[in-house]
Amino acid sequence: MKSQRQAKILEIISTTNVETQEQLLQLLQDAGFSSTQATISRDIKELRIVKELTSLGTYRYTTSSREMPETFSSRLNTIFRECVTGFDYAQNIVVIHTLPGLAGAAASAVDAMNMNVILGTLAGDDTVIVIMRDTNSAAAFCGEIKNLMS
Repeated sequence: MKSQRQAKILEIISTTNVETQEQLLQLLQDAGFSSTQATISRDIKELRIVKELTSLGTYRYTTSSREMPETFSSRLNTIFRECVTGFDYAQNIVVIHTLPGLAGAAASAVDAMNMNVILGTLAGDDTVIVIMRDTNSAAAFCGEIKNLMS
């Protein structure tokens, strides 16, 4: 439910000028999500949502613009695609198999994704363990890996 709510928050702020947490809470409730202002506040922090000044002199929520340079990010994605040989998940743990010696590179690529549903990674020689927040996040992440590998 949390990941669905947070995905909806990102969708709302990308399509609507939201100025306050109360307005965001109302839009979420209109979309069928039951929540509280305190929960919305935590979601904003976890999603790294910030307020920016609009051309009209008002503020609106948006995602943080502090991102990795595109060239570095795309290079990590290329490394990831080239070194991963398989992956699967059990509960909230994703296991990624790589070519020998490349688990560290794959783990760095996962870490660079800056996903709030990833609690951490641990790399060996040819295996990466990714600890996710929950089973749904692990399943969704495996889907993203599959799309990235295509």
